[in-house]
Amino acid sequence: MSETGTTSGRRRHTAGWAVARGEDVDLAPTPEAELDRQLGNLCDKGYPELAGMSPGGLRDHLAPLGELLPKAFASTPRSLPFLLVVTSRLVPTVAAVERFAVRGRPGFTDMADELGGYAPIPEVEPPEADAYLLVDVDTGAGTLGVRPTDALPVLLGAGRSPLTIDEGVALVTHFPKVLTTRNAFQSLGSRAANKRVPSFWVSKGAPRLGWCWAGNPHTWLGAASAAARYGSR
Repeated sequence: MSETGTTSGRRRHTAGWAVARGEDVDLAPTPEAELDRQLGNLCDKGYPELAGMSPGGLRDHLAPLGELLPKAFASTPRSLPFLLVVTSRLVPTVAAVERFAVRGRPGFTDMADELGGYAPIPEVEPPEADAYLLVDVDTGAGTLGVRPTDALPVLLGAGRSPLTIDEGVALVTHFPKVLTTRNAFQSLGSRAANKRVPSFWVSKGAPRLGWCWAGNPHTWLGAASAAARYGSR
C-alpha cells in the first residue's frame, strides 16, 4: 500500500501536529521530521545490526512508511501522533527491551521464556508486515485503577485498539519519557493462555517489561490504546 496524499491532506496532518507538539514528549517539528527522528533512534540503538542490516539498509527497508503519513493524519491525533513499530519478526523483543533508556537506565524483562506464547487478541489485527505505523497513541491515563478485563471493552467500545507487546516496546523506545511524565501502561492487545497482561513500568529505577494479572486493578497502570495501524507491505 502506498499513498502520497493531497495538498489538503498534508495541511490537515500538519495542523494536527501543531496540537500534538504541545505534549510533554520530545517531538520533531513535522511528521516527516519525526519519522526521521524515530528512524535515527532505531539506528542509534543498534536495530540495524539486530535486524541483520546496515543502517542505510534499515532506513531503505522502512522508508515506504513515510508515504503513509498523509493517510495516518487525515484527522487530528489526540495524544502521541504515531509510532514506528518494528515487530519481533525483525528485531527480537528481549534485545529491543534491553535497548530502552529511561533516565539513563537500560530496560529488562523477566518474561523472556514466555514471550513466544503471546499473540494478538482476536480484536487486534496488526498489518502483515515487520514494521508499520501506529497512530494516535494514548497511555491510558483514563483507565488507571481499572481492571484490564474491564478496560478492554471500554477501549473497543470507544473505537480504540489496545496495544500489542511490539507496540508497547515501540512506545517506550521512541518516547521513554512517558514512563516518568505520564503513567506506566499495559498492552492488552497481546495475550497468552494465562491471565497475565504484558505491562511496562519503571522497576528499581529501570524500565521493565513484566506482567500483571488481568483481574487486578492498579492505580499506576493504564490500558494503552491507539486509533489505527498502517502498513506499507
